[in-house]
Amino acid sequence: MPRINFLRRSSAHFSSRVWTKWEIWGETVTQVPILRPSEDVSVDQDELARIYIQMDCAADDMVAQAIEELALRLPHAETLYQQSLPGDLAACAASISTIAARLGMTTLARVAGDVTACCASGDPAALAATLSRMIRLGEGSLREIWDLQDLPI
Repeated sequence: MPRINFLRRSSAHFSSRVWTKWEIWGETVTQVPILRPSEDVSVDQDELARIYIQMDCAADDMVAQAIEELALRLPHAETLYQQSLPGDLAACAASISTIAARLGMTTLARVAGDVTACCASGDPAALAATLSRMIRLGEGSLREIWDLQDLPI
């Protein structure tokens, strides 16, 4: 495994990407990309249609309230993680899962359930990765449902 000399680092900017120059055992590596994960999100439009058929006039209020709850709970989950409160984070993720499932955000609901499981497992790396994925999915799902509902962001 190559050793990286962290003391000899310089960086340059090329078209909105940051490339870092590292010296690895006398060899210089000039292009080290920074990874920016992205998620494909989808909202089950059939589930939303079912909500509107069953609830009729009250559906708009219920969907708007659920969107607002998600928009508040996602950053709250991140705050709970930063404060090292796994029990509270698990409860928050469980509520995100419930709300997401109700709105047809099945992937977000599943990943939020995974965050809850990671809180119980005590694996900090898995929790950090899964929470980051939940936040990405949540933000993308909110954008998607706002587009579907024609709500302003």
